[in-house]
Amino acid sequence: MRPELSQLPTAQDLSEQILHHLTHTQGRGPEFATVFDWRLAVSYTIRDLIVTPWMAGHRASRDRKLKRVYYLSMEFLIGRILGDAIINLGLDAQMDQALATLGLDRTEILEDEPDAALGNGGLGRLAACFMESLSSLGVPAFGYGIRYEHGLFRQRFEGGQQVEAPEDWLNQPHPWEFVRVDYSYTVGFKGHVETVDGKSVWRPGESVIARAYDTPVIGWEGNWANTLRLWGAQPTNLFDLHRFNAGDYAAAAEPEALARTLSRVLYPDDTTESGKELRLKQEYFLTSAALQDIIRRFVAEHGEDLAHLPDKVAIQLNDTHPAIAGPELIRILMDEHGFGFTEALGLARRTLNYTNHTLLPEALERWSTWLMGHVLPRHLQIIEMIDAEHRATTGRPAHVSILQHDQVLMGELAFIMAGKVNGVSALHTDLVRSTVFSDLHKLHPDRIVNETNGVTPRRWLRMANPPLAKLLDQSIGTGWTGDLDQLKGLEAHADDPAFLHALRAAKRLNKVALSNGLLAGLGIKADPDAIFDVQVKRMHEYKRQLLNTLEAIALWHRIHESPNGDWTPRLKIFGGKAAPGYWMAKSIIHLINDVAATINKDPVTAPYLQIAYPPNYNVSMAEHLIPAADLSEQISTAGKEASGTGNMKFTMNGALTIGTLDGANVEIREQVGPENFFLFGLTAAEAAAEKAKPGHARAAIEKSEDMKIALQLIAEGRFGRAEHYFSLLDRTWNDDPFLVASDFASYFACQRKVDAAYRDARDWDRMAALNIARSGFFSSDRTIRGYMADIWKVEAVTL
Repeated sequence: MRPELSQLPTAQDLSEQILHHLTHTQGRGPEFATVFDWRLAVSYTIRDLIVTPWMAGHRASRDRKLKRVYYLSMEFLIGRILGDAIINLGLDAQMDQALATLGLDRTEILEDEPDAALGNGGLGRLAACFMESLSSLGVPAFGYGIRYEHGLFRQRFEGGQQVEAPEDWLNQPHPWEFVRVDYSYTVGFKGHVETVDGKSVWRPGESVIARAYDTPVIGWEGNWANTLRLWGAQPTNLFDLHRFNAGDYAAAAEPEALARTLSRVLYPDDTTESGKELRLKQEYFLTSAALQDIIRRFVAEHGEDLAHLPDKVAIQLNDTHPAIAGPELIRILMDEHGFGFTEALGLARRTLNYTNHTLLPEALERWSTWLMGHVLPRHLQIIEMIDAEHRATTGRPAHVSILQHDQVLMGELAFIMAGKVNGVSALHTDLVRSTVFSDLHKLHPDRIVNETNGVTPRRWLRMANPPLAKLLDQSIGTGWTGDLDQLKGLEAHADDPAFLHALRAAKRLNKVALSNGLLAGLGIKADPDAIFDVQVKRMHEYKRQLLNTLEAIALWHRIHESPNGDWTPRLKIFGGKAAPGYWMAKSIIHLINDVAATINKDPVTAPYLQIAYPPNYNVSMAEHLIPAADLSEQISTAGKEASGTGNMKFTMNGALTIGTLDGANVEIREQVGPENFFLFGLTAAEAAAEKAKPGHARAAIEKSEDMKIALQLIAEGRFGRAEHYFSLLDRTWNDDPFLVASDFASYFACQRKVDAAYRDARDWDRMAALNIARSGFFSSDRTIRGYMADIWKVEAVTL
C-alpha cells in the first residue's frame, strides 16, 4: 500500500533539501546557481527518497532468500529519470510547490536533464518499461546492461542527409548512479584452451575489468525499487609504463583504449571484421560480468550448492545479443565449479529464457566459427558440445543445427539453451512457431509461449500527457495509473459531448505546445487543427517510411491538380535514426528531407500539407510527439514487425491507428474494435504469396497511377538531384522486398478515409476515447505478470 500522505515530504521539506544539496553537494549559493546546479540539487533530493525503499527491497530479497529475475539487455532506453521518479513517488504536487517557492521553472529543470544514451528503439524502451513494472509490482530484479559512453549517436541533417556524431550525455555528472568499485569482475578474451589434470582451462590473452554502476529504478507509489546495473569497462593494467617512458605513448595506452572501446558505442558498425569482433566482445563483456555477479550473489545468499540455481535465479535474454550466456554459464559451472557437462547443461536450461524480437533472418545474429574461436575459444568448444548433445538427444533433421556453414547461429543457440522462448505479440509468436524456429518448435512443442509487449502508463500517460491524465483523473479517478484496466470506465463517457469536448481540448493543448516548441524550432508553422500524422521509429525498410513518403508526394500532386478541393489539412511528422551502415535507410531519410523542403515552401499546398522531420529522435522527443498525435502510422509489411510498443503508446494517448495486420496491431485492433482502427494492406500470408510472384512490384506500380506519378516526380528531380535516388527507384520498381508498391493503393485509399473521418470531429473524438478506454491490456504490468506466471515462476513481494 502507498505510504500515508503524512509520511511523504512536504513542499517545505523538499525545498529545504534542494537548498541543502545545492550548497553541500553542488557547492553553490542560490545567487550563483545555474539551471544545471538546481537540476542536480533536485535530482539528489529525489534520489535520497528512492534509496530507502531500494535498500529495504535488497534486504528483504536477501533475508527472505527470494528468487530474483535478471534481465540481460544490450539496451535500456530509460530517457530522463527525474520527472518519472517524482511521479512514481507521488510528489508531483509537492515538488511543483517547492520549485515555485524557490522561483524555479519546473519545465526548465526537467528538460535540462539529458537522455541516457543507452538504447536505439523499441528493444531498449521495452526493457526500460519492464524494469519500471518489475519495481511497481514488487518483483525482486536486476537489469544488466552496458554503460555506453556515447550510446548510439546524435543525429543531425546536413543537406537532408543523416550525419552521426557522438552522444555526450556522460560529459556531465550523472546523479542517479552509484559507482560500485567493489563489484568489479575480470572478463577475458582470446588466448587458448589447455588441458590441466583432465580439465579444460581457458587462458585468456586479453582482459578488461567490468565495473558496476547502479541506478535505482523506483516503482509506482514508491514502495519498491530494483537495480539497473550497467557495466563500464576499465583496463586491467592502466598503461605500460616502460613503453610510455620509451616514448611509445600510443602503445602504452593500448590496454586503456581496449577497455574504453568496449563501453563506448552501442552497436558499432559491424560491416568490417574489426567491427564484428568489437560487437561480439561487447556482448560477452555484458554477459560474463552479469553471470559472475549473479553467481556471486547466489553463493552469498544461498551457499555453494549451485544445483539449486534455477530455484533462485531466472535469467531473461532480451534478444540474441546475450545468447552467449548459455555457453558462459556452462563454462562457469564446469570449469570453475566442477559440474559435469550434462548436469551443467540442465541447470543452464532451467535458468535461462529467451525473448525473440524479430522474424528477419539478418537480425538473428550469427558469427563465423573463426571469429568465435578467435575471441572466445572455450565457448566455441562448449557450443560444439551443446550442438552435439542436442543432435544426439532429439534425433533432429540434419539441417537443424547451431553450427551451419562455418557460422554460429545465435538464435538457434538461444532457443536450444532456453527453458522458455517467448514471442512478443500473438501474431509474432505464431510466426516464430511456423517460420523462423519451425523445426525446433516441432522438437520442443511446449517451449514457445507468447507474452505480448506492454508499456508503462506512468511515463507514457501520466508523465508524458498531463492534460489527458488530468481529464482521466476527473472522469474515472486516479486508480488507472496502477491498474490500467480501469480505463474501461471511460466507455461510459464516450457519448458524452462534454467529455468529448474536454478530450479534444486536451489533445489541442498538446498540439499547440508541440507547434510552439519543437515544430517552431524547425521553422514549421503548424496548424493545431490539422491532422498531426506521426511515424516515429527506427529507420528500416520493413517499417516502410518510404510508403508514407510516396503517399505524401502523391497527395501533394493531387492537391496541385485540384487546389480548390475539399482537402483536410495534414502535418506529417517523421522521426528516427538509420544505422550508420544501412545505406538504403539513409537514402530514405534523405528523400524525406528533400520532399519536405519542396512541399513546405509550396504556397499552393502549404495550407493542406506539410512535413516535419526533427533530428535526433529520442525518448524525450517521443514524450512530446505522442501526446500530440492524431494519427499513428504503424504501416510495416505484415509478418515483419514482432510487436511494436510505439503503437501502444499512441493508442493509450488517444491517437487512431492506420496500420497493417502486423505485430501487436492485430491485438490493438481486436481490443479497440475494427471500427476504431484504419486497416489497409496485405495480411502476412498474402504478403508472403505476393512476394513470391515474379514482377510483383512492377505490376503493382502499373496499376496505381498515383504511385507511378510519385516515382516519376522523384526521377525527374523534383525533390533534389534525381541521381541520389536511382538505386532506391530501381529497388522499388524491380525488387521491392517489403511490398511498398503492392500496398500503396490500399494505403492511399485508407488515408482518404482518415481525411473524411477527421472532418467529423464528434465521431473522431469518440473513436479516440474508445481507443484510450480499451488500451488497458497494453500495460507492461500485465506483460510482466505473464512472464512471472509462465516463465520465471516468481511472485510479487510486499515490504
